[in-house]
Amino acid sequence: MLIIVGLFVLGIGLGYILRKVIKESVVAKVTTMIIYLLLFVLGISVGGDEKVMNNLPTLGLNALIITAGAMLGSMIMAFLVYKLIQKLKRKREYEG
Repeated sequence: MLIIVGLFVLGIGLGYILRKVIKESVVAKVTTMIIYLLLFVLGISVGGDEKVMNNLPTLGLNALIITAGAMLGSMIMAFLVYKLIQKLKRKREYEG
């Protein structure tokens, strides 16, 4: 964990020093490419793990259920917050 925090702090310092030299768009492109590479390597790791591959149908179903629940919960909360904001706007217009 200390290595991760140290690398993060080092990156912040380097970014601060090089902020006028390196454009943000370059950093964004490099970051995206590194994320793609990490996902590719993770895929290789998962594909090479027999235990994970044998349990993929079960893991996939669980992931689908969790994702659907999270999406449904997010939509319900967004709807409730929207209704609350509309109610507060109407109340403010009525009083004002």
